[in-house]
Amino acid sequence: MHGPASSGWLLVALCAATGAYCLLRMRSSVEEQRRAAGGEALMGFGMAAMAVPAAVFTPPEWAWPGYAVVFGAAGLRALWAARSGPHHLHHLVGAAAMVYMAVVMAGSPAHAHGTSGIPVLTGALLLYFTGYVLLTGVRLMPVVAVAGGGPAAGWGDRPELARACRLSMGIAMVAMLLTM
Repeated sequence: MHGPASSGWLLVALCAATGAYCLLRMRSSVEEQRRAAGGEALMGFGMAAMAVPAAVFTPPEWAWPGYAVVFGAAGLRALWAARSGPHHLHHLVGAAAMVYMAVVMAGSPAHAHGTSGIPVLTGALLLYFTGYVLLTGVRLMPVVAVAGGGPAAGWGDRPELARACRLSMGIAMVAMLLTM
């Protein structure tokens, strides 16, 4: 991705930590949470790999089409899963954004953009993810806990941590799209 190396490394750390937590969430006893966590782990680690500063590592030419294929397959999976509920559509948009970024990076000579302004698709994705980040942030606002609400949830079953995970990936997606 473009931009200063320090912000690139912060994105790498954020996305890799989020991906690692999503792997922990895959140990949940709820099948739907495990499935969502697997897709989010793929997204977190994929975003971490894409965010490595170009000054440190320039991926081989085959890497960008490889990203497009992997996230295209993840998008098809999300589209298939959307039959069971609209909450999977966010994963579809995220996978489509990753495919879009991979295609743009593959098509840019030496990853240098000479265009002025923001392309329409980049702007639309920025609007979507900015709205998603704001909405998810509001949903993280503390609520009054119900006394005696049952046994404490494990790390994989804590909805507030899953939301924080999604929020951090949304913020990272906005940052990555801004560098396009």
